Amino acid sequence: MTSTGVRTEAEDSGPSGYAAARLRLLQEGARSGPPRRTALAELTDDWLSGLFGAGADGLKGASLIAVGGYGRGELSPRSDLDLLLLHDGTDSDAVAALADRIWYPVWDLGLALDHSVRTPAEARKTAAEDLKVQLGLLDARHIAGDLGLTAGLRTAVLADWRNQAPKRLPELQELCAERAERQGELQYLLEPDLKEARGGLRDATALRAVAASWLADAPREGLDDARRRLLDVRDALHLATGRATDRLSLQEQDQVAAELGLLDADTLLRQVYEAARVVSYASDVTWREVGRVLRSRAVRPRLRAMLGGGKPVAERSPLAEGVVEQDGEVVLARAARPERDPVLPLRAAAAAAEAGLPLSLHAVRRMAATTRPLPTPWPAEAREQLVTLLGSGRPTIEVWEALEAEGLITRMLPDWERVRCRPQRNAVHIWTVDRHLIETAVRASDFARRVSRPDLLLVSALLHDIGKGWPGDHSVAGEIIARDVAARIGFDREDVAVLATLVRHHLLLVETATRRDLEDPATVRAVAEAVGTQGTLELLHALTEADALATGPAAWSSWRGSLVADLVKRVSAVLAGDVPEEPEAAAPTAEQERLAIEAVATGSPVLSLRAQTEPPTEDQPTGEPEPLGVELLIAVPDQKGVLPAVAGVLAMHRLTVRTAELRALDLPDGVEGSVLLLDWRVAAEYGSLPQAARLRADLVRALDGSLDIAGRLAERDAAYPRRRGVVAPPPRVTVAAGAASRLATVIEVRAHDAPGLLHRIGRALEDAGVRVRSAHVSTLGANAVDAFYVTGAKGAPLPTEEAGAVARKLEETLRA
Repeated sequence: MTSTGVRTEAEDSGPSGYAAARLRLLQEGARSGPPRRTALAELTDDWLSGLFGAGADGLKGASLIAVGGYGRGELSPRSDLDLLLLHDGTDSDAVAALADRIWYPVWDLGLALDHSVRTPAEARKTAAEDLKVQLGLLDARHIAGDLGLTAGLRTAVLADWRNQAPKRLPELQELCAERAERQGELQYLLEPDLKEARGGLRDATALRAVAASWLADAPREGLDDARRRLLDVRDALHLATGRATDRLSLQEQDQVAAELGLLDADTLLRQVYEAARVVSYASDVTWREVGRVLRSRAVRPRLRAMLGGGKPVAERSPLAEGVVEQDGEVVLARAARPERDPVLPLRAAAAAAEAGLPLSLHAVRRMAATTRPLPTPWPAEAREQLVTLLGSGRPTIEVWEALEAEGLITRMLPDWERVRCRPQRNAVHIWTVDRHLIETAVRASDFARRVSRPDLLLVSALLHDIGKGWPGDHSVAGEIIARDVAARIGFDREDVAVLATLVRHHLLLVETATRRDLEDPATVRAVAEAVGTQGTLELLHALTEADALATGPAAWSSWRGSLVADLVKRVSAVLAGDVPEEPEAAAPTAEQERLAIEAVATGSPVLSLRAQTEPPTEDQPTGEPEPLGVELLIAVPDQKGVLPAVAGVLAMHRLTVRTAELRALDLPDGVEGSVLLLDWRVAAEYGSLPQAARLRADLVRALDGSLDIAGRLAERDAAYPRRRGVVAPPPRVTVAAGAASRLATVIEVRAHDAPGLLHRIGRALEDAGVRVRSAHVSTLGANAVDAFYVTGAKGAPLPTEEAGAVARKLEETLRA
C-alpha cells in the first residue's frame, strides 16, 4: 500500500475503484495543497501502473512515463494526464495494443489525456523540432515498465537540452514574450489566466527549464512558495467550477476564496498578484542573466585572442557616488558602503532609471540586507534622488519593481504596504493601485516642464491614491497620509500643504468639468476656493491629466481634456481677481436662430450636425485636428417629452451623448411661438454618423408618439453585451449640495451604462414635472456618472424636500 492508503482499491477495483478513491481524496477537507497534489499523483500512478502491468503481458522494452505537470506531480483536480508510452521498437503491434489498454480506461472516466507513443530516438527528434515537447520531457517521471529505458531517455533529453541551450533558450524567451503579449500580466488582471499570463505557472515552468540548462538560474527566494500558491488557487478553481479551467473569472472568485479559507475575493487576488510578481521579477532577472551569459560566450573568444588568452575584465563605468554600470546592469562600486550610506538605494535607483538600465539583483539584495533606515525627516539628497527616480520616465517602473521585490520601498515608505498589489475592481483601471501610482508618476514626468514645481507634481502623482488602502473616501484618507509622508520626506510646511491639497482634490477638475455647468459662477468659485493658488491649480491640472492617462484608455480623451482646460482657464481668471458675472441668456447664433425660425414655420423639429475638432497644440503643431465629437443642434416647438424623445432617438442610432443643454430660445421680433433649443455634443459608438434626415424623421415620430422608443430600446437592452461575471451595483441618485448652483438644483445619477439610460432618466424627470436646464454626461467604463441641472416649472431651483423626492423617485425608476 502507498502513502495514499488506497493503492489496493485503485488497482483491484479497476477504473471504478480509482474513480471512487479519487473522488474521496478530492473531497477530503483535511488534505489540500501540495499533499493533495502528491497524493493524487501517487493514486493515479498506482492505477496507471496497474493498467500497464495488466496490458503488457510479458512485453519487454516498454515503459510508461508521466511528463509535463503530471511528471512534476502537480495534478490539480481537473488536470490533463500527460503520458508517454516509450518503447524500444522491437514489437510495435504489442505496444499499440498496450496503448489501447491504457488510453481507453482513461477516456472512459472522462479524464483529459495528452498521450504519445514513441521510441527514444523519436522522442528526441520530436523534442528537437518542438520546444513544448522538449519542455515536457524535462519533467519526465517513470511510472511503470522498463526503468532503464526511462532513465536513458531522461539522461539523453537533459544532455540535449544543455547542449542546445544557447539556441533554445532565446527561442523559449520569445515564446514567453509572445504569450505575455497575448495574455497580459497576471499581477494586474481582474480575471487572470493562472497558467498562461505573464508571471503565471507557464513562466514558473520556464524558469525550471532555464535552471536545468545550467546556463543561468532564477532567484530562488520565494519562487517555490509563489508557484505553490498559484497551484493552490488553481486547485480551488477546479473544485469550485468542476471544470479544467485556468481563468479566474470574477463570478468564481468569492467561491475560490472560500475554498482556500481566505477572507474575500480581494484577499485572493492580492495573493495571486503577489505570487505573480515574484515569478515575473524572477523571470526578468533570469532572462537578463541568460542574455549576459550568451553575449559573454559570443565575445569571449575574440577578447581572449586580443588579451593573449587571459580572462577579460568587465568594464565598470561610474554613474553616481557608489554606483557603477557593469555588463549592462547597475551595480555597487567596490568602495560603496551601504551600511554607512542610507541614501544609497535611492541614489542607485535614480542612476539606473536615468541611464535606462536595470538594477543588479545582487546590488538590490545587498542594499536591502545592510542599508540603515533613512532618518526622519529625510536628508535633502534623499528627497532629490526620489524626485529624480520618479521623473525618469518609463525606466522608473522596472527599477521601482526591483526595489519593491526586496522590500526597500515599504521600508522607505511604510504606507506603501497598504496599496501594494491591491486590486481595483473597476473596469476603467488596468493596474493595481501601486502600479497605477507609478504609472501616474511616469505620465507626470512628461509634464515636468509645464509646471514651476515638478518635484511637487511627481510626488503628488506617487501619493494621490495612497488612501485606497484605508476605509472611507480615499481622497480624504489620502490627504492625511500625504501630509505625514511629505513631512517625513522632508518638504517644508508650505509644500506639505500643497501636496495635501493635490491629493485631497486630485479628482476635482475632471469631475467638475464633466459633471457641472461651467457657465455657472458657483461652479468656478467652488473650485477656486478648493485650489487656493495659481501654482496649485497648475499642478492639479497636470496631475489630473497624468492620473487619467495612467488609469486606462477609457479615462481620458480630447473631449475631457478640453473641458478640463476650459475649467482651468475660468478658475485661473477667478484666482487672478476676475469676478465671474451671473450668466445671462446668450444671444442665439445665426445658425440657432435659423433653425428656430424654421421649427416655428414647420411646426416640427429641425436639426443640424457639425463635427467639432481640437486645433493643433504646441506639443502637436502639425497633423490632422483630433475629433472632439459632433455638435447636434435641434430646434423644437416647445412641448413635453423633448428630452426623453431626443435621448431615445440618439440611443437607437447608437450615438453617445457627452454634453446636453436645453433652453428656451428668444425669437426675433415679429416671430410668434416658443422654441426649445438643444445644443448637444454626441459621438458615434462605432461606424459613421447617421444622416440628419433619418434622425429628424425618427424624432418627429418619437414626439408624435408613433415610434415605440421604449420597446425598441428594450430589444436592444436584451441583446446588449455585458461583461461576463460582473453584477452591476444598484443605481444611486443624489441631490448635490446647495452651493453647487444658485440657478438650478443639481441631481447626480450614477448607474450602470446601457442603451437608453438617458432616455429613461429624461422620461422620469418629465414625469416628475421638472425641467432639465442642462445635462453633463460622463461614462467611465461600464459606469455612467451624469449630472442634471433641473428647475421647477417657473425656472427656479427646487425646494429641498421636492428635490429629495424627485431624486428618490428617479432612483426607484432606474432600479425597476
